[in-house]
Amino acid sequence: MTKSTEIKHKTALVLEGGAMRGMYTAGVLDVFMKKNIKFDAIIGVSAGALFGVNYLSKQPGRVIRYNKKYNSDKNYLGLKPLLKTGNIIDTEYAYNIVPHQLDPFDDATFQKSDIPFWAVVTNIKTGNPEYIKIKSVFDQMDVLRASGSMPIVSKPVRLGKELYLDGAVTDSIPYQKMLDLGYEHLVVILTKPADYVKKPMPKILTSVYKRHYPEFYEKFANRHIMYNEQIRHLRELEDQKIAEVMRPSKHIKISKTEKDPAKLERLYQLGVHDAKQFFTSCS
Repeated sequence: MTKSTEIKHKTALVLEGGAMRGMYTAGVLDVFMKKNIKFDAIIGVSAGALFGVNYLSKQPGRVIRYNKKYNSDKNYLGLKPLLKTGNIIDTEYAYNIVPHQLDPFDDATFQKSDIPFWAVVTNIKTGNPEYIKIKSVFDQMDVLRASGSMPIVSKPVRLGKELYLDGAVTDSIPYQKMLDLGYEHLVVILTKPADYVKKPMPKILTSVYKRHYPEFYEKFANRHIMYNEQIRHLRELEDQKIAEVMRPSKHIKISKTEKDPAKLERLYQLGVHDAKQFFTSCS
């Protein structure tokens, strides 16, 4: 990223997922929005996609606002919707009522943007990531829902004839896709601190998919290997000045399904702080 509010030509913004750890990303993006930072393209996976669309709808503050307000509602997030619907988040509440009625998403402004936005999903039959360009959030809400549908606690989302889950299972930090598309420079926002190392998930969880979706199972069981390799490669891209990576500057313990508004706010403010510090160091 350049020192001014102008981004180098052909720069892509890459947004990691991490469920409610995405409050860090929300804080960073709100600072970027207020400074009118422009990118040539954006790609998000899981929470990175769900929260990142607000960047192009030009709605700073919306992500932290609705999560603080509704996450603590037992009908919105948690065991009750999981037992009732098979999804840890009530899909009608989260993907219809909130963005259309309770805290409206500005899809008209999103559609007017000339910046392409991709969301990453995982095809559970092939076990491969797919990259879908989002032209309208309301028309393609199921794509975003699929991108953020965490395995084990979410039902697969049908898109056409195929079933999909969390894009982060197969491409947790989708920077390589943007390089392959020809973007020369990357700004990557991660949701874990620099010393984070992903560990393998318990086999009792990953094996749920082994019988019916063996390709997906293999990727899910070995996701930690893929993720740690992506982090290693990103450090090389940083050294080569191809990527600029923002990470949480300190550890803040938070659950993937965090309900405590104070904890959500704390992580959001860390994102705000780190983004402001970045611009201060560039001045």
